[in-house]
Amino acid sequence: MSVLDDIVAGVREDLAERESRTPLPRLRELASLRPEPRDPMPAFRAPGLSVIAEVKRSSPSKGHLAEIADPAALATSYAQGGAAAISVLTEQRRFNGSLADLRAVRAAVDTPLLRKDFVVTEYQLVEAREAGADLVLLIVAALPGDELDRLHAIAVELGLTTLVEVHDEAETERAVALGAELVGVNARNLKTLQVDPDTFGRLAPGLPEQVVKVAESGITGTADAARHAAEGADVVLVGEALVKGGDPATAVKEMRSA
Repeated sequence: MSVLDDIVAGVREDLAERESRTPLPRLRELASLRPEPRDPMPAFRAPGLSVIAEVKRSSPSKGHLAEIADPAALATSYAQGGAAAISVLTEQRRFNGSLADLRAVRAAVDTPLLRKDFVVTEYQLVEAREAGADLVLLIVAALPGDELDRLHAIAVELGLTTLVEVHDEAETERAVALGAELVGVNARNLKTLQVDPDTFGRLAPGLPEQVVKVAESGITGTADAARHAAEGADVVLVGEALVKGGDPATAVKEMRSA
């Protein structure tokens, strides 16, 4: 079993528990009461490099990263630094995240929010909408067959923007066939957790010009951000480098200047 398979198995176990407490029809009712999701695409398409700043306590590859007692305060700093969107990890076993973190951040900032998780069911999309997310992550490697198309269609119906994540050429072809407008190239192989810093530069040319391209993983500072911008990135998604630094607002500003 790969690392990705193991994570998804845990996600499904935790999901079953939540669904037993709040069935999907009831969750849909609650989600319908939320304001319309924010559209992050104009900011992502604006001139310059945009930053998705991440609220991230832990990771499978690095373990504990940072104490984040107040995710809302961290998100507020990201917003002050000019983050175009804020990513909130909600997977609990490997990333020590939660939907409570997402709700706390939503109450604190008006910036578009990405629910960062391993989405494999409709229920999680409705959860994201109910918790105040504007974007959701769809990982091509975790969604075989028609599941990617099905969940993408449901996300669109809910008004959510999808960040479709790819790791290799075959997954990039699937994202293009899907018609994805926002594609993230993850330099971290989710089956082995190894990072290849050349992944974005290799895969980005395979994406249509109109697609907003996001570089993910392995971005340790402005030099990495500048490199990916030169390779065609419109957006960088940064977590570890921001949560481990002492001044997240300034760090986001510096990334944007790259």
